[in-house]
Amino acid sequence: MKMDPRTLLDAALKVFAREGLEGASLRAIAREAGCDPSLIYYHFENKEAMFAALLEERIPPLVADLRHLANPLDPRSTAEKLWTAMQLFHTHLHDSAGFRSMVRGQIVRGVETLPELLAKKLLPANLAMQAIVRRGLRRGELRPGLHPLLVIMFLLRMEAEILDLVPVFAQRAVGMPPERALPLAERTWFEVFWRGVATRPLDPLPFLPDPELP
Repeated sequence: MKMDPRTLLDAALKVFAREGLEGASLRAIAREAGCDPSLIYYHFENKEAMFAALLEERIPPLVADLRHLANPLDPRSTAEKLWTAMQLFHTHLHDSAGFRSMVRGQIVRGVETLPELLAKKLLPANLAMQAIVRRGLRRGELRPGLHPLLVIMFLLRMEAEILDLVPVFAQRAVGMPPERALPLAERTWFEVFWRGVATRPLDPLPFLPDPELP
């Protein structure tokens, strides 16, 4: 009997999200998939190959969009580009809490244990985002002295929290459907974030959507 590779990757994603790459095992992945560990070898050489396949599904399309956004010929303001970058992370990652948990878990465990493959896959996205922030600094749209990496971290870490927490919290605590809560939370966060990093924080942001209020 052969297992469908999609079933195996879905099982691996759950195990990686719980245990991290270092703590995961093919036996645990097979148990999650409901198969014998030997069946995994029909499709994947080892757990690292499964980790790589999961990254390859999600990261390169996101990187391509971010590189396009970072094009210096794009006339949009830094504010609009950062908002668009946040929305790209939403578009590419909102439907997989397991993938977000897997990547976040590896990062939180410390740079010294960050798998080389993950670092290599994320580097182009990081460079594209840094290019946007550095251009904003040169154009005087962002406050002088801001560190690009910290700007990126504060923007996207909260977006990850919004994607993970807001749908559940809004539905259970205030009875707001996730499809209404998410746009409202994202706009609110971006307005707060922008006021902290902009040289002209009170300028209007006409590109922001106007989500339906409760």
